[in-house]
Amino acid sequence: MKLFIYTVIFLAVVIIGYSATVLNFDDLLKGDSATAVLVIVGSLCVIILMGILLTSRSIAKKHNS
Repeated sequence: MKLFIYTVIFLAVVIIGYSATVLNFDDLLKGDSATAVLVIVGSLCVIILMGILLTSRSIAKKHNS
């Protein structure tokens, strides 16, 4: 499960990197740039949720032992 979580985090970082190349800083909220901003925000949410999952799993492991 831990490997899966780290893989999801890695893929989210790769998607953020790709979306950053699509951004048009002159007009962030139009066209493909708006989509890229939404994808970046969504990927950041995934990274935060996976971090919370890792933390909760480590707490549960310490609680059970």
